[in-house]
Amino acid sequence: MAQTIGLIVLLSWQLMVVLDGTIVNIALADIRQNLGFSDTSLSWVVNAYALAFGGLLMLGSRAGDMFGRRRLLITGVVVFTVASALGGIASNQEMLIIARVLQGVGAAMAAPSTLSLIVTNFEAGAARNRALSLFASVSGVGASIGLILGGVLTSWLSWHWIFFVNVPIGIAVAVLAPRFVAEAPLQPGRLDIGGAIASTLGVTALVYGFIRAAEVNWTDPLTIASFVAAVILLGAFVAIERRVAQPILPFRLFNERKRSIAFINQLLVPATLFGVFFFLTQYLQVVLGMSAVQSGFAFLPFSATIVIGSRLVPRAVARFGPRTVMIFGGLAVATGLVLMSRLDETASYFPLVFISMVIMASGAVASFVSLSLAIMGTISPEDSGPASGLMQTNQQIGGAIGLAVLVTVFGTVNANALADGSNRIEAMVAGMQRGFLTAAGIALLVTVIAAVGYRSSNRDQQLGS
Repeated sequence: MAQTIGLIVLLSWQLMVVLDGTIVNIALADIRQNLGFSDTSLSWVVNAYALAFGGLLMLGSRAGDMFGRRRLLITGVVVFTVASALGGIASNQEMLIIARVLQGVGAAMAAPSTLSLIVTNFEAGAARNRALSLFASVSGVGASIGLILGGVLTSWLSWHWIFFVNVPIGIAVAVLAPRFVAEAPLQPGRLDIGGAIASTLGVTALVYGFIRAAEVNWTDPLTIASFVAAVILLGAFVAIERRVAQPILPFRLFNERKRSIAFINQLLVPATLFGVFFFLTQYLQVVLGMSAVQSGFAFLPFSATIVIGSRLVPRAVARFGPRTVMIFGGLAVATGLVLMSRLDETASYFPLVFISMVIMASGAVASFVSLSLAIMGTISPEDSGPASGLMQTNQQIGGAIGLAVLVTVFGTVNANALADGSNRIEAMVAGMQRGFLTAAGIALLVTVIAAVGYRSSNRDQQLGS
């Protein structure tokens, strides 16, 4: 019984993390209207969390090894819960952004420990396999639950409740974990704090530069200073990682060409997806007039395609190899985005939104699964932890940078359209159309990189098995 409660505690935390990836997107339109965000600065509600989470995630994983996975889990959950309460009472933009940063810090501390604690709390065999299966199921359906729950809470209560809903769950996890979750063995090591700070601040400066360019212009002194700071900080990050004994990013992960190609594409694919969720939720609510609940349900075809595809893609990889599946994934994502770029003020949900969403989701799941298999299927056991952490980091950092680029494109086109006499809806749609086309270009780049850079081998045919 105690072991079952411990599993429920860990799965509850995992559900909180997955929910946060989608529940906030559904409330963006209401948050913008209530707190007065501009169309471009609104992206910080998403990116503040993604940058803190992605930038500190590998440091959190190393800290869990050194100080205890359960201890880091509880500390991270407490930080995340307090930050959620702060986000719920946020009455201005600055307060909400700070809350989102703190949520990301808490998630980076706790998230890497969840899977490890499941492994250490359940013996190898049927019990562990069942626990891991439930973990995967929660991770798969959590995004769908977040979309619907976010819509319900935003429509029936207010957007503040998408944050308040985390508080009772977080308190329960923090109280029950010390009693029902066993601690994992400690592992000696050193924290690469300098590398974590340099990488996080460097990417943040890069994202800020793009968004500042959209809000002001490319020649603004602060825009230029942000890009210069990004170059300096990211250069310092590379120098630190080459010097320290235990870097958060071991460069040996890139020793194999095919794995390096997979890591690059695993950074680029989320760059398209973050923008889709950011723009499409606002299109459904602001342009098509859907409620938050309706827009949450409108994304279910995307989630359903991901769940179904996650069962089918490994078989395709086993039969055709990861390269072929990667190419299909990139082309499908690009096709879906090109179709989305045809959305205008007169479009309806069916067929255009529905069909483009399903096509893009098919490409997304094909890309993520094939890239994950290509990376983890070729990694040594001692590097499986850093590789897994880098994959999660890529999703957050790639998404944050991609969203910043797409918001810059959107903001520029939107401003030009308004200057030419278009109304707000017409200008917004024009900006979204260009944003979708830019994202399609990124997806085509993924396709080209996979086709040219990744060369199949006999070992690849075994990855989906």
